[in-house]
Parts: sequence; C-alpha cells; structure tokens
Amino acid sequence: MHIITRKRLQEFWQDHPESENPLRAWFSIMRLKHYSNPHEIRRDFPSASFLGQWRTVFNIGGNKYRLIVDMRYDLGRVYIRHVLTHAEYTRRTREGTL
Repeated sequence: MHIITRKRLQEFWQDHPESENPLRAWFSIMRLKHYSNPHEIRRDFPSASFLGQWRTVFNIGGNKYRLIVDMRYDLGRVYIRHVLTHAEYTRRTREGTL
C-alpha cells in the first residue's frame, strides 16, 4: 500500500518517542501489503476498527495510541488522518471532532 504521508507518523513520534517503534512496525507491514478489503486487514491487525466505507482505526503500541487512516482499497493507498494518544482519541471521539 502507498502510505500518504509518513511525515505525520514522524511528527507524532518526535513528540512521543515511545511510539516510534510500533509506528515503524505498522508502516513496514502496510507498505509491503495490498489489501482489497477490511477482512484482509484483520489478518494482520486483529484489533483494527472499521468506521464507514474507508475509515480504519488501528490500536498501536499496546493500545496506547490510535492511528486513524482512510483506506482506499481501489487505489492501493492509505491516507493518514490522525495519530493520537489513547486519551486524545477518547476526548476527540466524545467531542465529535474526528
């Protein structure tokens, strides 16, 4: 999958250095794969959540972080929307700002 953009991951792990290894691991898996549907993602990421047609939420780093992406299966692209701590994700979900 083509991941757009890695920069958001790097910016996040600069502020949260302990997230770097788990985010790099996610990136390594995703860039080598081509997923056609959510069921294929579940094989590699069993805890992923699917919201709507494209939105996918990955639990990263033992559930410490949330990586929110739009999966465009037809284009082979992953658009990174948000990288958040668990607390930020919970707050923004309650506020409806995701």
